[in-house]
Amino acid sequence: MQVAGGPRTAPRTLAPGQDVTVSVPATSANLGPGFDSLGLAVTLYDTVRVRTSENEGIFVEVAGEGAGSVPLDSSHLVVRTLLGTLNNAGYGIQGLHLSAENAIPHGRGLGSSASAIVSGVLAANSLLPAEARLDAAGLLHSCSALEGHPDNVAPALAGDLAISWETDGVFRSVRAAVHPSVVPVVAIPDVELSTESARGLLPATVAHRTAAANAGRAALLIHALTADPSLLLEGTRDALHQDFRAPAMLPSARLLQSLRSDGFAAVISGAGPTVLCLADGEDAARDAEEAMTEQLQAAGSAENWRVLRLGVERDGARVEGHQR
Repeated sequence: MQVAGGPRTAPRTLAPGQDVTVSVPATSANLGPGFDSLGLAVTLYDTVRVRTSENEGIFVEVAGEGAGSVPLDSSHLVVRTLLGTLNNAGYGIQGLHLSAENAIPHGRGLGSSASAIVSGVLAANSLLPAEARLDAAGLLHSCSALEGHPDNVAPALAGDLAISWETDGVFRSVRAAVHPSVVPVVAIPDVELSTESARGLLPATVAHRTAAANAGRAALLIHALTADPSLLLEGTRDALHQDFRAPAMLPSARLLQSLRSDGFAAVISGAGPTVLCLADGEDAARDAEEAMTEQLQAAGSAENWRVLRLGVERDGARVEGHQR
């Protein structure tokens, strides 16, 4: 995972015995009309502990989501990202022990790959000597470049609502504080959908009036999320991606349509197939949770979904425990 401009000399070896723990929240990108630009951090976490060792080799153990299906060697995404980040800074390691406790489901539109990338970059950055570490802007750009876009990694790093963009190849983001009454509720199916598959269903172009209408809704959504949650239903109306992706996740599309018809501010989370409802207050969140459960029961598929009431993660990723 070395990028152009990386070190050309033999890497320096980091000291063994360093110990870092990184906790990264799940994220929901797009939020309806904010395609590839808006993302929200929510209270579901992957936690990774990394220890450098004097014993050569890579040892990986995974509990929770992905256990039994993800690789347990240097091809594991967190390990790959960590080693690549160290290498780009001119450093290597002798041995590595990585232990992951995952709560973010894979391939469901809740930022699991972004969480892995952020975990790897932050762990590597903490292992590095102070003079070699990336600052906040460097961390955002590095994670975004590895993920391909910043909409998930930005809120994973900083928390709350992230508004992200790219200029001349440089990824940037600003954080906006979500109104305290906003409560995310998610319905997570037991099937995965790759982001690449979902993105492949999108048209190459849309009408100018469609783009203009969507821009207006995205602007309204930022106001709704930060200042006036009563406008969440109107603010989450999308014209760019959800209808086009519906054939790849028909149960999610049907649930989405039904919830919105009943007045809930529901969207497809990221590329799907998770359905996210943004509720205004705890009572509305309870109503959304009940509506999701009832509609899934009516469809005869409730046992194939998990309905969870979450919170907005305010602070983003955390790093604990340190080297010498």
